[in-house]
Amino acid sequence: MNNILDKISSLRTATATAILQVSKQETIDAIQNKTVPKGDVFEFSRAAGLLAIKKTSDVIPDCHPLPIEHAAIRHTIDGLTVHIEVEVATIYKTGVEVEAMHGASITALTMYDMLKPIDKNVEISSIRLLHKKGGKSDYNDPLKFDLKTAVIVCSDTVSAGKKEDKAGKSIIEQLAKFDMKNSFYAIIPDEKERIQQEVKKLVNENYNLILFTGGTGLSPRDVTPESVSELFDRDIPGIMEAARAYGQQRTPYAMLSRGVAGVIGNTFVITLPGSSRGAIETMNALFPYLKHVFKVAEGMRHD
Repeated sequence: MNNILDKISSLRTATATAILQVSKQETIDAIQNKTVPKGDVFEFSRAAGLLAIKKTSDVIPDCHPLPIEHAAIRHTIDGLTVHIEVEVATIYKTGVEVEAMHGASITALTMYDMLKPIDKNVEISSIRLLHKKGGKSDYNDPLKFDLKTAVIVCSDTVSAGKKEDKAGKSIIEQLAKFDMKNSFYAIIPDEKERIQQEVKKLVNENYNLILFTGGTGLSPRDVTPESVSELFDRDIPGIMEAARAYGQQRTPYAMLSRGVAGVIGNTFVITLPGSSRGAIETMNALFPYLKHVFKVAEGMRHD
């Protein structure tokens, strides 16, 4: 099974279809008049399809068990053809396209089983995914301009050469996964004046995004949040609320993070934890969703 631990739960929907073809009008009449010997074809097949949706992970080994928040099965008759449409939705870490297709398949197969005593030429065809929505792919559209992005490591030990930087390099690697290039990288000590100096310089150079790592803990030398937030024109508390909620599901120590996020002019500034694991988890919580901010700015450029 694919590892979905790094993903966040979000609304995910999928719609699948299947086609059932009968060979004579008498079969359609029997379906509509509910005179098929085995019972009401639409209701029995709908019930079977709903069970199939919920039991998908029991019969398809690589499918994750997931909560089904909504499922709907619709039948439409067109001549000698019955169109089956299955809609599935969940709020979870992985999509429901296989669940929708499994539901469509079993709905059609149940109809086939019920109709075969009265029609030997029933056929099932074109089981397919109509569309799906949800997950990171919906939010990772490429921007039409390159972001100027800076990564700054705040650490006395790293700046003194006593320790190798891993968190900053991890952030740069994560940015690349979301098609975002890093334009500036620096390592500085945990000093308020130096931190603010770097921020002001990068804002003046029209950087779009500044990512700090380190200095967000409880040590007396951890001053990154205070240093940065003093410069904010507007803070954006929801960004770090989302990051802490994501982290809290993985370690109880996430509640100790004092990271902040805000805007200085047209520059977004975010402070991430100093550990590589914490930095990566925060990146997973926030990206590519934060790219929406720059998509909005991109649209305003062309208005």
